[in-house]
Amino acid sequence: MGGAILEGWVDNGLAASDVSIVEPGQNAAGPLSAKGFNVVAGPDDLEDGFLPGVVFFAVKPQVMDEVAPPYRAYVDAETVFLSIAAGKTIAYFEKCLGMEAAIVRAMPNTPAAVRRGITVACGNTNVSEVQKSMCLDLLGAVGIADWVEDEDLIDAVTALSGGGPAYVFLLAEVMAKAGIASGLPAELSGRLARATVAGAGELLWQSDAAASTLRENVTSPGGTTFEALQVLMADDAWQPLMDCAIAAATARSKELAG
Repeated sequence: MGGAILEGWVDNGLAASDVSIVEPGQNAAGPLSAKGFNVVAGPDDLEDGFLPGVVFFAVKPQVMDEVAPPYRAYVDAETVFLSIAAGKTIAYFEKCLGMEAAIVRAMPNTPAAVRRGITVACGNTNVSEVQKSMCLDLLGAVGIADWVEDEDLIDAVTALSGGGPAYVFLLAEVMAKAGIASGLPAELSGRLARATVAGAGELLWQSDAAASTLRENVTSPGGTTFEALQVLMADDAWQPLMDCAIAAATARSKELAG
């Protein structure tokens, strides 16, 4: 995810020379250096007097206890700390970095890799309007970026859009299996499901119409789609299942934030 966002920044005109990357892994450091980024093995290797505008945490949550604390040295009114680590709250970073740090917590999703992601962010009271705008611009380099004032909403965001791509991929899987069950060759059924999900997603993206309107436009009364929707929209079908799924993911997000 960090790499996708970094590519989005560069594509939007950010000079590689303006970015310093802390990358302990030698395998990744070489290619990054070749692209013009200033790559160092650890924060202690950054030049004396270095004062970043944004410190961007793009590491796995499991290693954040080790990664974050050294950056307390960069807490300054001009610096904002932006994290995309799932489950790591603003309070967590305030504990690591100090209560005076300006902290933004964000939840992107994997379509950022193709510049079609959506990210929701929130910040503590130390974040200025300029820093908020800067973070939204950085996150918006790979799709849509939005802001909420209530951090508790990030758990539901994680459940809906953070995990959402997996639900869509599962839809393509189950459609393909259903096609096979109806007699289609596996390869053809897979292509039909994949293209249908992708195409419908693109239509939804480009249209100003509500999803319900687009669904109705495809559905002829008494036709084949109507019959399928009678099953999928039954009282015990998709909506209650999705409600339960999002609720379970939201609850797990709260547990992980602990």
